[in-house]
Amino acid sequence: MRALALAVQAIGGLNRLVGTVVSWLAVGVVAICFAVVVQRYIFNTTFLWMQDLYVWLSGAMFTAIAGFALFRDDHVRVDIFYRPASTKRKALLDIVGVVIFLLPFMYVVWNWGWIYVMRSWSFFEASQNIGGMPGLFVLKTFILVFAALVGLQGVAMVARAILVLADKEDLLPPLYRYKVETDEETPVV
Repeated sequence: MRALALAVQAIGGLNRLVGTVVSWLAVGVVAICFAVVVQRYIFNTTFLWMQDLYVWLSGAMFTAIAGFALFRDDHVRVDIFYRPASTKRKALLDIVGVVIFLLPFMYVVWNWGWIYVMRSWSFFEASQNIGGMPGLFVLKTFILVFAALVGLQGVAMVARAILVLADKEDLLPPLYRYKVETDEETPVV
């Protein structure tokens, strides 16, 4: 059981690290988007590579932090059954949801994405815009990053649920446990 607890913490720690670092790309996206708007409306010019860049940074950021969002429970969920449920019932629902929906979907994304990404790498695909960014193949690699990080977080969710069902949730630090719902909104760290 300690190995499961360590796996939950390691995967959660990886997604926390990636999410914390990559979320800073949002600052770059805003700065570049602002620069593009200033160029276009004040100086009547634009650089296509800059337009590509802020769109690509957004794509990279949102795919890379998806596992972090799942870790923080910031994803979209239908709460009519989950929210009022006991911790053990939430654990059962998480196992079912991850095993039936999340992991098979990540498998499909990985398998189809692998072919797509490898083809892009084979000819070092660049932007289709003349004067656009080189390195589209790097951006497409984030499809695999997405599948890997979300899939790993799904495995961590199942491991955490197993710990809960075995009454061993105390092996996890509070950050990695199920949140206790209160009447007031509690901030997530």
